[in-house]
Amino acid sequence: MLALLGFLTIFVFLGLILSKKVSVIVSLILVPVIFALIGGFGGEIGTFMSDGITSVASTGIMLGFAILFFGVMNNAGLFDPLISRVLKLVKGDPVKIVIGTVIIAMVAHLDGSGASTFLITVPALLPLYDKLGMSRIVLAGMVALGAGTMNLTPWGGPTARAASALEVSAADLFNPVIPAFIAGIIWILFVAYIVGKSERKRLGIQDVEHNHNEELTEKEREMRRPKLFWFNLALTVLTIVALVQVWLPLPIVFMVAFAIAVLINYPRPDDQMEQIRSQSVGMITVVTIIFAAGIFTGILSGTGMITAMANALVNIIPENIGGFMGVLVAVISMPLSLIFTPDAYYFGVMPILAETANAYGLDPVQIGRASILGQMTTGFPLSPLTASTFLLIGLAGVELADHQKFVFKWAFGTTIVMTIVATITGVII
Repeated sequence: MLALLGFLTIFVFLGLILSKKVSVIVSLILVPVIFALIGGFGGEIGTFMSDGITSVASTGIMLGFAILFFGVMNNAGLFDPLISRVLKLVKGDPVKIVIGTVIIAMVAHLDGSGASTFLITVPALLPLYDKLGMSRIVLAGMVALGAGTMNLTPWGGPTARAASALEVSAADLFNPVIPAFIAGIIWILFVAYIVGKSERKRLGIQDVEHNHNEELTEKEREMRRPKLFWFNLALTVLTIVALVQVWLPLPIVFMVAFAIAVLINYPRPDDQMEQIRSQSVGMITVVTIIFAAGIFTGILSGTGMITAMANALVNIIPENIGGFMGVLVAVISMPLSLIFTPDAYYFGVMPILAETANAYGLDPVQIGRASILGQMTTGFPLSPLTASTFLLIGLAGVELADHQKFVFKWAFGTTIVMTIVATITGVII
């Protein structure tokens, strides 16, 4: 019964947002509440929701102030020189821009943090995409593909979780899949070329020799602070280093960085409040979705639906394909990102799958390797169960449904390509 309620919660939620019949925030809150009530959890539902909200509180605060900080940096003109130089370098060619987007996202994701990757890449590239009339869906999708594939690295969350759950080293999981990992990178670069060609066909190669600053509105020019460029750059670099090195809790890093940025760039209190108001819509949208997502995951976890779904998935595996569980797990790993949080999968579902594989004579480590080919790696930047997904779409200004429809096939394709190579190299069976 619990498993059925869990699957219905997921499917109804996805159906509502993909059909755009209900907003994401309303779906995240009401769908799990309704199914929890149906399951007889009315007396405990408040606790589940509170626990879920508490679990994402620091993330919500971090993302809210991150949007404010990068909003101030953008308004002050920090990214203008980068945009102007890139426009000249790519000469208005969408193919070069899309490929560059994937490469930038992969490099930015070397720290293994989806949130910081999106906070670095999207604000820097969005003005360029808008300038050339390129699709924001393409921007969000290419950043997602680059970050998702790089999330396989040993210091990434999924690989670290899998290694911990199986009690092996991260290198034992990752090193054998390096050929598949490289194939995944080549694949997404090929995808970027294909998507870029489509954008080039739609827009053509544009003349971008003119000055980027000439395209700014009068209000945007008034907010620019060119004399403070080097200060803003140093502050941004220092902020990113502080995030990677975790000198302070991440929410505190952005709160302090925002306060310094807005004070130095806009000393007048009225101007400071105007900066907050100018970012308020994007900030409120992202933060409210984060807390709504906390309710969603809090109810699924608290009611035991996630555990029940895990057991149900294991029980429906036919015995005659038990010997090919590695390939099966790899193929379904990416779509499972839409159903299970990384902790729920790697500490709840995967150990059960690994034990089942062991009964069929397979090395349980194979299940770990198969899992990291998609579950919250290629799948994390489009999963409604991760806060960073909402940060990505919030920064890019796109709808979750549109983002998922565009990127799902490419992300799933990445997993399939890596699965094929992993099978050929004997990493999984």
